[in-house]
Amino acid sequence: MIQCIIIEDQPPAQRVLQKFIGDMGNLELKGIFADALKAMDFLKTETVDLIFLDIHLPKISGIDFLKALPIKRHVILTTAFSDYALESYEYHVVDYLLKPFSFERFVKAVNKVPIEQNETQISEVNPEILFVKSGYEHLKINVHDIRFIQSEADYTEVFTKDRKHLTSHSLRHWLQILSEVQFVQIHKSFIVNTHGIMKVSGNRIYFDQEMHVPIGRAYKEAFAARYLK
Repeated sequence: MIQCIIIEDQPPAQRVLQKFIGDMGNLELKGIFADALKAMDFLKTETVDLIFLDIHLPKISGIDFLKALPIKRHVILTTAFSDYALESYEYHVVDYLLKPFSFERFVKAVNKVPIEQNETQISEVNPEILFVKSGYEHLKINVHDIRFIQSEADYTEVFTKDRKHLTSHSLRHWLQILSEVQFVQIHKSFIVNTHGIMKVSGNRIYFDQEMHVPIGRAYKEAFAARYLK
């Protein structure tokens, strides 16, 4: 399921979006907000995949909301005005729906949402297992299979031997939930699984002959003192 919210101050437009979302089999509505500031507060503690966003809103506009988003989400703009179409695409919106729009046009917009964006959840039953949301599935990853985690803009990528998974978590989050004995930060953008290291050569850590990551200057001394004895 794609978890979504509506940010729209007009009740008739809210009702249309709510009905269309209900008619879709792959959307789960998590909330409706009449202004962007309340939605921003909601997003501080909740994760959603998709935002249906009006542009003309009280307090702050939809465009200003896009600029202020600390973690980028997929956004479909819903507006009666076409003036902002070009500017909106600077913020990587999925689609631009001009009111009034049909259900068929709504479906077309939703189908543009990339399904590769992932959210990662830690299993409470077995902390050595990650469940990574990919599209409509949750893929199980054993913590021991992780090679390294790389920070990439507002996201992090979890690399295993043969694939990677994009998540919206920060490096700080991973440091908090993964064992500090097994996982260590070796660069401002990298955390590595020390159990998977094949060798350390110069300022690089190798997991095999091709997969390697750099050791940051600020982290090299502490890493060497702890592991290179």
